[in-house]
Amino acid sequence: MEIKREYYLEQIRIRENNGMIKVITGVRRCGKSYLVFKLFMKELRDRGISKDHIIDIALDGIENEELRDPHALYQYIRSRITDDEQYFILLDEIQFVERFPEVLNSLLRMDNVDIYVTGSNSRFLSSDILTEFRGRGDEIRVYPLSFAEYVSAYEGTEEDAWNAYMTFGGLPRILSMKTDEQKAKYLSDLFKETYLKDIIEHNNLKNSTEMEDLVNILASAVGSLTNPKKLENTFRTVMQSGITDKTIKMYIDYLREAFLIDIAIRYDIKGKKYISTPMKIYFADPGLRNARLGFRQIEETHLMENIIYNELRRRGYSVDVGLIEVRETEESGKRVRKQLEIDFIAYKGNNKYYIQSAFALPDAEKKMQEERPLLSIGDSFKKIIVVGIHIKLKRDDMGITTMGIREFLLKENSLDL
Repeated sequence: MEIKREYYLEQIRIRENNGMIKVITGVRRCGKSYLVFKLFMKELRDRGISKDHIIDIALDGIENEELRDPHALYQYIRSRITDDEQYFILLDEIQFVERFPEVLNSLLRMDNVDIYVTGSNSRFLSSDILTEFRGRGDEIRVYPLSFAEYVSAYEGTEEDAWNAYMTFGGLPRILSMKTDEQKAKYLSDLFKETYLKDIIEHNNLKNSTEMEDLVNILASAVGSLTNPKKLENTFRTVMQSGITDKTIKMYIDYLREAFLIDIAIRYDIKGKKYISTPMKIYFADPGLRNARLGFRQIEETHLMENIIYNELRRRGYSVDVGLIEVRETEESGKRVRKQLEIDFIAYKGNNKYYIQSAFALPDAEKKMQEERPLLSIGDSFKKIIVVGIHIKLKRDDMGITTMGIREFLLKENSLDL
């Protein structure tokens, strides 16, 4: 079954002919090539674009090895452009080409080309795109399948789909596998033989064990506040390792550059300032996170939080961890300060949402624990609690909306319901 990936197609459509290089980024195997070379290509052909006006090259293929030379690639593409009509240039895994920014910037000087490229490594961070393409790069970040995309192709109930998604994640190939053993082996092998090997080789790491240990520690602590210094202490006390916080920070940057993880930093809501440490780390795909731990820590609370974070990022929101300080009186009568946490503050344009992830609200005490930070904020932006069960959306007298995780994930406008 074909998964349409309509959200990303729309991101491409609104950028067509904008005079910039469309750079499609994301973790390996998340579906970037399928999006551009299958779905977008089909859309172009359905719109009547002739095949000879679509120049598509997979640069990781051995058949195109000679085109990895920048001069050869430039000359080849120029030779294919034979009239003044519009040409679409689709280049897969452009990082195989040395000096590729020069090639693409040179092609962009032609009035009748629209350029789309994919890439998977550290040279495709947003900051690098802006620098290397001299402000002419326009990034479209692609994530593994959202739950809505996943369930559209899943053969089974929605509840079974949710349990499978939380365990094995949303890399597209997972849907074609019949057994849990196949899925687990695929994810474990992919992480070790592709992702980690790429990072280790690309960055010339001498001690691969430290990187692997760090990945395992981060996977165990998804959704928990941490920082390089705290992680250094863990290495020293648990593993008797002398790795420094500076090296750990560098390794975390490498993992981010490979799109395997992302970080959310804390924001002081009342103080209106960022607190750079500690931070929370989330994995790009829950299945990859689980694979690193041998599927031994399927913690629904933390996995749900990770999935919510990914969904917010997929929808184009900037996401922080909220911190709000309150004063309260202890039984002794002493006034004390306490810091309360809001799982996510999601921003897009002028819109802002405060979101709590609560797998369950079994009693009034737990409900109050989740509501208290939201009620302490004092502004009029929407406040939401997402719970791990299927419930009917409700809004209480205090203005807090509670919805189930599946409703949040399956409705693109769920934050505004």
